[in-house]
Amino acid sequence: MAEKDERNERIASSIRVVPNFPKPGIMFQDITTLLLDPQAFKDTVDLFVERYIGKSISVVAGVEARGFIFGPPIALAIGAKFVPLRKPRKLPGEVISEEYVLEYGTDCLEMHIWRGSALGRERLSGKPLFIIVEAR
Repeated sequence: MAEKDERNERIASSIRVVPNFPKPGIMFQDITTLLLDPQAFKDTVDLFVERYIGKSISVVAGVEARGFIFGPPIALAIGAKFVPLRKPRKLPGEVISEEYVLEYGTDCLEMHIWRGSALGRERLSGKPLFIIVEAR
């Protein structure tokens, strides 16, 4: 039997659950309480780093907003670039968009496209990407 990792318990206990937000039936996971606990925040980043370091990941793409919090420290620790995936009309210039379904509606994400963009090069080269998304 695998040894229980106390970091998972610390992380779980530091996240506040808000019932019926933003609408009835949704159990919102509020990570602001995790961010107020430096050890739980570090544990979260460390667990991702331990899982993905050495996997030849060249780009970490973070979905607004939680991905902006966790993505950069993970990218730095594994030696990868960070690419923000933003809500519509938040990025200047040319973007690509993708619509997706949420438990309470739909949304859209955009990222910059430009000659030599970080994400574009890695996709063409076949290198793995790591995308941090909002977990349900």
